[in-house]
Amino acid sequence: MISDGKGAASDTSVELRVASASVKYFNAHKSGIGGRPIQLWTCVTANEASKGTDCANQAVEQKVVAVLVGASSVSNAVWAPLHAAKIPVLYFSTTDTEQLKDSQSTFSLGDPVGFISSGILPLAQKAGTKTLTGIIIDVPPALTSFQGESAEVLRKAGMTLKLIPIPLGTADMTPQLQGLSGSAPGVVEVVGNDAFCISAFNALRTAGFTGPIFAVSQCVSDATRKAVPADVLKRITVVAVSPVNNDNPSTRLYEAVVDAYGSEIKTDDSSGLNMFAQFNAFQTVLADIRGDITPATVTAAFKSIPEKEIPGAGGLRFRCNGKAYPATPAVCVRGGLTAQLDGKGNPASYQVVGYTPIPS
Repeated sequence: MISDGKGAASDTSVELRVASASVKYFNAHKSGIGGRPIQLWTCVTANEASKGTDCANQAVEQKVVAVLVGASSVSNAVWAPLHAAKIPVLYFSTTDTEQLKDSQSTFSLGDPVGFISSGILPLAQKAGTKTLTGIIIDVPPALTSFQGESAEVLRKAGMTLKLIPIPLGTADMTPQLQGLSGSAPGVVEVVGNDAFCISAFNALRTAGFTGPIFAVSQCVSDATRKAVPADVLKRITVVAVSPVNNDNPSTRLYEAVVDAYGSEIKTDDSSGLNMFAQFNAFQTVLADIRGDITPATVTAAFKSIPEKEIPGAGGLRFRCNGKAYPATPAVCVRGGLTAQLDGKGNPASYQVVGYTPIPS
């Protein structure tokens, strides 16, 4: 498993702790993969492309049979060496066009267009607007989420898109967002980690923005709930691939695994539950694998598995046969989860939106 871990301006090291707890749980209760214990190898990129490439090269040298990549800002650097070595790569989500179009050995649990068609567009329709303003962390994976098929979905819906990229680690975004007053910016979408989003939410409030806000689940944590006023929190709709910070079967399973096998894991952090769901999908695919476990047999197992529910993902289902979206065969999921926050920053419930069965 390759993770950005702790870098200069962000910290997703919870992914590493959750990965370790997940593997211990699978080995103790689910016979690892194919009746054999999982041996976990990890590497940290610290948000640096050179370290991402080095991690990938080390994985090749270690002769791993598959790589799981967390929410990475340097996923392109990680992917290239692994793809060249034909090692299957499972992403929680990726927006990179080359990765999404790969039909050989890349798999992603994120729907690249579902959050727009099933999340943003209904929110815009309800608000009576045709404008979307994106406040985006200035790293390639975030910026590409509004290109390609996603941009085409917005165009067909008659939406006008304006992007405001802001560097990672910007503490005060007031200068960049001071022009976003009233409801004229339409729906505002915020994409980043919780520290980035806190700065964005508070700068929007200072600017006098009064419209609806759409945000990725990584935006919301205990730190967000403490730092952002209630009048802003209750205007936020989150999109997710796992139902964090809500009492449901997925979070109860996650909390039980963390209690038994983890340490220093805050269960309100979406990065942790996302990683848990990602590992669950991996183990689900390989639970009954027989014979030699190699990159080729792991890839074949991913491509042949029938549609199944992802444990820990709030009811989302996956199938990696390349037919969820023919133009992006790496995508394994249709749809996502959305939830409206209350004034305390908590989701009342999550709804599966945009799901249709993936054809055989």
